[in-house]
Amino acid sequence: MSKESVLVCGTGIAGLAMALGLAKAGFSPALLGPRSAPKAPAGDVYCPRVYAISASSQAFLDQLGVWGMMDAARVTPVETMEVYGDASGMVHLHAWQAAQTALAWIVESSELERVLQQAAQVFGIVWHPEKFQRLASRTVVTDTGRSLTPDLLVGADGAQSAVRQAAGISHTSRPYGDQGLVVHLTAELPHQNAALQWFTGDTVLALLPMPDTADGHQVSMVWSMPDEMAKALLAMPEAQCRHQLETRLMAATGGRLGRLQVRSPLFGFPLFLEGSGMVAPGVALVSDAAHRVHPLAGQGLNLGLGDVEALLDVLRDKEAFRAAGDVRVLHRYRRARAEPILAMRMATDGLHRLFAAQAAPVAWGRNVGMQVVDRVPFLKRLLIGGAAGR
Repeated sequence: MSKESVLVCGTGIAGLAMALGLAKAGFSPALLGPRSAPKAPAGDVYCPRVYAISASSQAFLDQLGVWGMMDAARVTPVETMEVYGDASGMVHLHAWQAAQTALAWIVESSELERVLQQAAQVFGIVWHPEKFQRLASRTVVTDTGRSLTPDLLVGADGAQSAVRQAAGISHTSRPYGDQGLVVHLTAELPHQNAALQWFTGDTVLALLPMPDTADGHQVSMVWSMPDEMAKALLAMPEAQCRHQLETRLMAATGGRLGRLQVRSPLFGFPLFLEGSGMVAPGVALVSDAAHRVHPLAGQGLNLGLGDVEALLDVLRDKEAFRAAGDVRVLHRYRRARAEPILAMRMATDGLHRLFAAQAAPVAWGRNVGMQVVDRVPFLKRLLIGGAAGR
């Protein structure tokens, strides 16, 4: 491979963004991983996985030139957020309280992947559709026997990262014993671009605003709950599962959006708190390959895009005499990400622990705390700034 070449292993959103940013910065990137055809929007059918894109992530995607390529009709701004405790606690956030047009934007995973793939094609980024097999010194060997020796290998290959394992980068993992259930719903009442969240003690329910369909108003559900509860729902026959889910949603939301009807298949995924050493000589990890946090704040992808942006900044600013894979350069990246990652881990894990605690004094304190926050504009602005990634 050519001088100052970077091989990005992983062809999801983080990997594609990394390769595109490298190309725009004058490096010679290549992608390694499966290549699927870009998926065009399909009317009222929506991708089951959606993301809440923060203001900082939106600005980064705009710098990459892909934000404006998305179908605007499939992107929903979050203008307000309502967070309910398990008693009287409630926090109501508005974008205008921080002089913003939106708190976040709800975007389908497939739409992000589609525009990033198109941009990668425009920039002529080399794409090896093989799988990472092993790392021999600084040489990457694929499952077809191809050998590649980049100046830097970026592992963007997900939570089960083969790059992380091959590079011997330290990794910690703690299961929550919970699953996240996702499904799209038709709501009886309009969501009015509000994201809604309920902490119920042993579960966390979020409803995210999405574009209306021919069936009515649409929201996307992310409901984290104990494994046994999630497995019981997923094991039910479809009709029974729909009925149970709709009944439980009405009870959990208090009818905030009226009747909620299931309009897509139900999926579940286990939840973990994970971290890693981030770097090794010639190797850097980004996104889920580097860390995972509880999805209650919807910040997983934003944290991953923050990794990508920080690594790009470090590589652009490095001394000309240092290679992209120089461990001193990569340590700068790790230091740059240490505080944001730790802060997000503490915030998400701390909230999960706080609302999982059943002791009466703790329950009283957390709900009173929410009431206090809801009455103090300065605290609200801090929360909005944190959600924006600033």
